[in-house]
Amino acid sequence: MAQTPGNPEKARFMSTMPDSSPSTSVPAAADSALMREVAELVVSSLNLETAAADIQPDDPIYGDGLGLDSIDILEIALVVSKRYGLQLRADHEDNTVIFQSLRSLSNHIALQRTK
Repeated sequence: MAQTPGNPEKARFMSTMPDSSPSTSVPAAADSALMREVAELVVSSLNLETAAADIQPDDPIYGDGLGLDSIDILEIALVVSKRYGLQLRADHEDNTVIFQSLRSLSNHIALQRTK
């Protein structure tokens, strides 16, 4: 993937990724440590009875899966924004993709975080 001179944060993140896979135009994915951290953040911010380790990366977090509703998603957006220094807006056109699963949320954070 070509480095983008206009986005030094993304370039720095991309440079830390292992170079064991073939070069593609797909953005780098979040590592398991970040997914674990995000799962713990979700559980603690919403006081869920589910253990963070029990949240499967590809299970839905909205509706089926964790059973979260729109208010829960707004709370997650708030704590994620504060913790990782990124903007998650209620009117963002990609929210259904971003909040599809723990993996998709973690991937978004990995690519957009400033902290």
